[in-house]
Amino acid sequence: MHLPLEDRLGMNLLAANQHQAEHNREHFEAWQLLALNVMSSPGAGKTALLERSLPQLAQEWSMAVLEGDMTTQLDAERLEAVGIPVVPITTGRSCHLDAAMVSGGLKLLCERLNPNQLDLLWVENVGNLVCPAEFEVGEHHKVALLSVTEGEDKPLKYPLMFRQADVVLITKIDLLPYLPVELEQFRRNINSINPKASVIPVSALTGEGIDVWHAWLRSARQNTLQPALAMA
Repeated sequence: MHLPLEDRLGMNLLAANQHQAEHNREHFEAWQLLALNVMSSPGAGKTALLERSLPQLAQEWSMAVLEGDMTTQLDAERLEAVGIPVVPITTGRSCHLDAAMVSGGLKLLCERLNPNQLDLLWVENVGNLVCPAEFEVGEHHKVALLSVTEGEDKPLKYPLMFRQADVVLITKIDLLPYLPVELEQFRRNINSINPKASVIPVSALTGEGIDVWHAWLRSARQNTLQPALAMA
């Protein structure tokens, strides 16, 4: 059977991306560095979450951020302000980061610091509920954010993002009293797509749920890198 040209091109692009993603992962594991791919729709609160989390986590871990955005460095500047090394990756018209872009960001990061001294790398992807889920970047875990303002049906409408996520953060829960939505319905819809995903409600504004989120991170780092950490 012969696939249409556009299908063959798509498969070739994904295969090339996967090859580069595996190469990126080899670097992360050699550096004993936990890599997280943070994804969501625009405005779900990725940068706000990092602004809340990074200063607290910096007390125990050394971290850096690869910050993906289409045209500006505004989010990168927000995160630089909290004292964490940030490498901005401007994608132009591309609606996602791919493994090659992340590889380029890593090279720039390595010019600034020794990656062996890092514990955790955040890859903040471009705001989009479709394309980022298609392209591996070498991450150990996918983190999906879903704002309560987006509605309970988003996991059903965009299943790939939530099916692949290791943890789903339901954000902006401080707005729940003002919205015609139910937190438990968010949980049910996420679990119907991915029963294995951890679901953590959080508010970057009030700090509610942030301790639970940080506990998940500690467990993820320990369990993912345990063999390498034990040998270190």
